[in-house]
Amino acid sequence: MEGAEMNEPMRATTAAYEQTVRSTLALAGEFDDADWERPTECPGWTVKDQLSHLVGVELELLGDPAPDIDVPDFDHIRNDFGRAMEKAVHARRPVPGPAVAAELADVLERRLAQLPGIDPDLAVTLPDGNEGTYAHLVKFRAMDCWTHEQDIRRAVGRPGNLDAPAAQCFWELLSKGLPIIVARRAKAEPGQTVAFRTSDPLDLYVGVHVDEDGRGRWTDPATSTTELAMDWETYVRLTTGRCTPDAVTVDITGDRALASRILSNMGIMI
Repeated sequence: MEGAEMNEPMRATTAAYEQTVRSTLALAGEFDDADWERPTECPGWTVKDQLSHLVGVELELLGDPAPDIDVPDFDHIRNDFGRAMEKAVHARRPVPGPAVAAELADVLERRLAQLPGIDPDLAVTLPDGNEGTYAHLVKFRAMDCWTHEQDIRRAVGRPGNLDAPAAQCFWELLSKGLPIIVARRAKAEPGQTVAFRTSDPLDLYVGVHVDEDGRGRWTDPATSTTELAMDWETYVRLTTGRCTPDAVTVDITGDRALASRILSNMGIMI
């Protein structure tokens, strides 16, 4: 619906999206030549590749055609979706990093001009394959942009913006997978309750209980029989599949075997 007014959820997620992209651009303004080529925890992608990916997704949402190029059979490409995502990255590999950042800055302004004219309740297919509203899609974009900002910050050794508004989008979207991780992937037994606690800078505390039918559901974390406590960045790295459990510190109380299975299966998005 052209000219639709943003509702409050879309205003909030648009602001979160804008904040993290502008934070990424400000960070990129500090890079030297070596920074652009540093490897990140996304397999096969450098710092510059991360920005190229953001450019590619936003251009697609603007309706611009994807680059018409052949992508080599890189080891980090696992499926057709990964190959499609690689096109924008591979097309910009000869492009200097500052030019990619300038393109992202331009794309951001185009998107911010576009979004007020999109009906927040427009039905779309979300990145997780479910149907949802365009406002929810923008929430996914805020989450994704922030996730890649953190990839970049770790690669260049400049931490920051961990408690951005988009970090809350990340939590709200990805925490939905915790009951599945506990009950299905880690195969917790009926009656077991697992608590997840994060801190520094986001203090979050939730519990997952496994019912008699083997399904996980949210519950009071104070009733937990096992608890996993970690800083916020560790939680982000584990749930995005950016690292293995042996690369981070997690404080465990209770059933250590169950906790180990949970940590080995925490990757929700790659």
